Amino acid sequence: MVATLIPLKNKERELNEKEASLMMAQNRNRDLSASLATAQSDLKVRENRVAELEAILKAKDSAVLALKASIQKALLGFQNQGLTVEVRNGKVYVSMEEKLLFKSGSIAVDPKGEQALLALAKALNANNDVSILVEGHTDNVPMKSPTIKDNLDLSVLRATSIARILTTVGSVDPRRVTSAGRGESFPIDSANTSEARAKNRRTEIILTPKLDELLSILSSQ
Repeated sequence: MVATLIPLKNKERELNEKEASLMMAQNRNRDLSASLATAQSDLKVRENRVAELEAILKAKDSAVLALKASIQKALLGFQNQGLTVEVRNGKVYVSMEEKLLFKSGSIAVDPKGEQALLALAKALNANNDVSILVEGHTDNVPMKSPTIKDNLDLSVLRATSIARILTTVGSVDPRRVTSAGRGESFPIDSANTSEARAKNRRTEIILTPKLDELLSILSSQ
């Protein structure tokens, strides 16, 4: 009788162990299922955010191209007079050579240059969601003037003159406009020739569509 009970107890112990192992496996499976469900949910949220960002970036690119087209149309009559419009790094660059805007060494905008700036201002007033940066650039020939210190000073004063025309005469909201002088620090042609120096004497008006929606999403990531 005792000999019969021992195998039964062994079998009971084996069954209990198997039952415990099964329960542990089931618990692990439930944990894994819960983890998988959480991961799938997180992945779905990320996919939705990526899709939303892609849609906003696509809309931004479309807005930049539309802005370029409207600016080109507004300045069509000046584009063979030292003025170009192009897209770089998601921004619209309106580049005006010195010959369109200023006499050599001067910070007073010529009448023809003012006409171009007022045409630009009209287009900018029709595109309110655009920030405007006016950058003055010079060549590397040292400035000689009793009233202007150096090339950096000249570039700052020229950028300020242009910003003033855009805001006071062209009625562009001054809160949208920033002016800066770069002096000779950012040449577009580093050759030591009169042609290269003429290219470097320019004003760049950089137009950036506002990215409030995109920045808001990025900050929430």
